[in-house]
Amino acid sequence: MKRFFRANGAHRRLEGWPLVFTVLTTLAILVGTVVEFAPIFLVGGAVEPIETLEPYSPLELAGRDLYIAEGCNNCHSQQVRPFQDEEMRYGPYSVAGEGAYETPHLWGSKRTGPDLARLGGKYPDLWHVRHMEDPRSTSPRSIMPRYPHLLTTPVSLDDLPGKMRGLRRLGVPYTDAQIASAVADARAQADTIAAGVAAQGGPERLADREITALVAYLQRLGVDRARAIDAERTRAEGDLEAHEVQEIYETTFGEGEGPEVREDPNPETDMEIGPPPTPATDTAP
Repeated sequence: MKRFFRANGAHRRLEGWPLVFTVLTTLAILVGTVVEFAPIFLVGGAVEPIETLEPYSPLELAGRDLYIAEGCNNCHSQQVRPFQDEEMRYGPYSVAGEGAYETPHLWGSKRTGPDLARLGGKYPDLWHVRHMEDPRSTSPRSIMPRYPHLLTTPVSLDDLPGKMRGLRRLGVPYTDAQIASAVADARAQADTIAAGVAAQGGPERLADREITALVAYLQRLGVDRARAIDAERTRAEGDLEAHEVQEIYETTFGEGEGPEVREDPNPETDMEIGPPPTPATDTAP
């Protein structure tokens, strides 16, 4: 027996002790699981949401679930890398804060199809309906499969309040009022999208179909990041303008001189309004 252990080493020895081998294997799996998942719970609020980030609407949330269920994330990433060619093709690079409410995140890395991180608002709703029904009708060289069943399958909305309560426990700031009105809000948004598709010449009576929820989700992608960039640009332009005005004043009147600049001036409320002028009186005799 000793000769056997010397010849085959410690691993073969463990294989000869099935109970010990099972216990050690289980411990190794548990340690790996803790190492893998602990950061998810310990990171807390380390990833700050971008200032314009809002939770998905109930219908968009249902569409996101369909996006995952249909395997869209297997072929499409939602992550614009910080390279010039990517930004030229897709738009501004992705930042962690725009995915703060994503559970699970869908950034991905495999691109059989194009990245969709900046898809929202790029095409009208009808384009998405036609593309999902038959991708070749909008993109002739597409290898994407057809999803015509999305136009005929009823969408499930009754489980939305439960999903939103679960996401709130994970840090998504849904309010009690939003959760209570989730189904009604989802149906209202679906009615709006379906009416728009019909007005554009598309199929009618899609309000209660899965395609409408998926369109709502696709049209949301990248919108929060775009709003954040617009806000940053507006502030930067305002700061630059104030800086330029200050330089002009200092050049003209001396260092330290300049106009009083207030944040967000409102011409209607900031204007000083005094009493009406006293009418001139004729004092001549």
